[in-house]
Amino acid sequence: MNNLRSTLAIVWRIAIPYFRSEDKVAGRSLLAAVIAIELSLVAIDVLVNQWYNRFYNALQDRNWSTFTWELGVFIVLASVSVALSVYQLYLNQWLQIRWRQWMTRVYLSQWLDRANHYRMQLKGDAADNPDQRIADDVQMFVEKTLSITIGLLSSIVTLASFVVILWGLSEAAPLTIGGQEFAIPGYLVWAALIYAIFGTALTHWIGSPLVNLSFQQQRFEADFRFNLVRVRENSEQIALLRGEHAERGRLMDRFGSVIDNWYSIMSRTKRLTAFTASYSQAAVIFPFILTAPAYFAGKIQLGGMLQTSSAFGSVQKALSFFVSAYRTLADWRAIVARLDGFEMSIESAATLSSEPQTVGVVDHAGDSIELAQLLLKLPNGLPLIAADGFSIKSSERTLLTGPSGAGKSTLFRAIAGVWPFGSGAISVPAHAKLMMLPQRPYFPIGTLQAAIVYPAAPDRFSVEQVKDAVAAVGLPQLADRLDEDAPWNRMLSLGEQQRLGMARALLHGPQYLFLDEATASLDEPSEARLYRVIAERLPQTTVVSIGHRSTLHDFHDRKVELIREGDRFTLRPTTPAAAADAPTGGAE
Repeated sequence: MNNLRSTLAIVWRIAIPYFRSEDKVAGRSLLAAVIAIELSLVAIDVLVNQWYNRFYNALQDRNWSTFTWELGVFIVLASVSVALSVYQLYLNQWLQIRWRQWMTRVYLSQWLDRANHYRMQLKGDAADNPDQRIADDVQMFVEKTLSITIGLLSSIVTLASFVVILWGLSEAAPLTIGGQEFAIPGYLVWAALIYAIFGTALTHWIGSPLVNLSFQQQRFEADFRFNLVRVRENSEQIALLRGEHAERGRLMDRFGSVIDNWYSIMSRTKRLTAFTASYSQAAVIFPFILTAPAYFAGKIQLGGMLQTSSAFGSVQKALSFFVSAYRTLADWRAIVARLDGFEMSIESAATLSSEPQTVGVVDHAGDSIELAQLLLKLPNGLPLIAADGFSIKSSERTLLTGPSGAGKSTLFRAIAGVWPFGSGAISVPAHAKLMMLPQRPYFPIGTLQAAIVYPAAPDRFSVEQVKDAVAAVGLPQLADRLDEDAPWNRMLSLGEQQRLGMARALLHGPQYLFLDEATASLDEPSEARLYRVIAERLPQTTVVSIGHRSTLHDFHDRKVELIREGDRFTLRPTTPAAAADAPTGGAE
């Protein structure tokens, strides 16, 4: 019961914001229409139940005029039922897509807000495969929530409608055993209730493991799909290393988890289906067993017996809602748990940057980046880099060096505001435009122009500007392919990608440009040419580079090295003039 209340509370928290959103009028109207049609369909079921009595009595009495009249009544009821069913499905699907669109937009906004997606990976939270949560789970949540809610409402209304009918039929067809009548008020209602309670209890006992199995199945499926995507994205490296055999083994290991869990689902589903199918079949004959003695005793006619069977079936079906929908409910609870975990992970990542023991990036009125009492840590809490009183001055060009693992890239991430682990403050000039270029630039799938000017809109720069930048970085052969649509991260060599990264910097003209081994795949003459282009075209831009080649020294005003001191690294300017201007120290 506690688990049920917890699940319903989570469902309410996830679902209700849409019906209070800017789309609430359309959402509420569509939901009301779907519910109204469902109630109308229940009313038609009641009329059809009464029709059973009249129609089969007419057959028993061989009453032709009543028979033909009731055929006409049935055609009208059936026509209305079909029309309502069609429009209920149409409106239900309309509501689904609007609700899903709103939830997808909200989740994307929260996930991509201020590097939440990156912090979630750093924390290693339970929200694995966010692509599955947003693409698949949202769609299934909306669909199954509406299906279960409408189904439950229909069951409640059906129960309320047919209990009255079944209670009255209990008087017309009293319980008869061995030719003796027993006056038990509403005995058909009590029989249906006992039958449904028995079925629900056994169904839950047999099928409860399906909730966890469904959760695991979705996780294993998403993990397998993610690794397939990884193989596709890194196909060149795999081919060069002849790694197909290793990848096949890894993928089959992942798929093995899918298969093993699926076999468990099959076994449990087999038991559940065996019971629910037997339960449903028995429900067909059970009301006839109860009412047959009264029928053969002449207490009721054939129509009354069939009406009783229909009413009993409706009550039993309403009471057995959880039996018939158990597998759907199991899947639904797993989906709810995954979306809850996703929301909690987003919230945790969002609050991480505002916690007291995190790195703070603040604006200030100066024209330099200042590191004050800064201590960067690894996610496990171990110290990494300490710095105090270190400045990156405007228009200055700094080369940052140090051993692998010293945290050079982590320092860039902290300055960009995406590394929260640690303490201290990083002051950045207000409204300053920073750009980080990693060793492997990111290019979204689309036209080459859109990939180069990212994250700006494709038309932010003119074709001539983009062509000029592409030519400036030594790729004039790509100038005529700006409208070509392709996966550029796979189409171009890493060296070409790094050149286009520099073209991106030329177009955006940032005040601070951080190059994290952004030219490491180029030969030294090509690298020197790019640094000269940056110096010529962006003379006011402050450049900070991570690199190990000695040839880079000529393009920087000072060199700063990360030196190990105890359990952490500290920043030490090694250029004499710079050392005099930039004191450093360990945080704490």
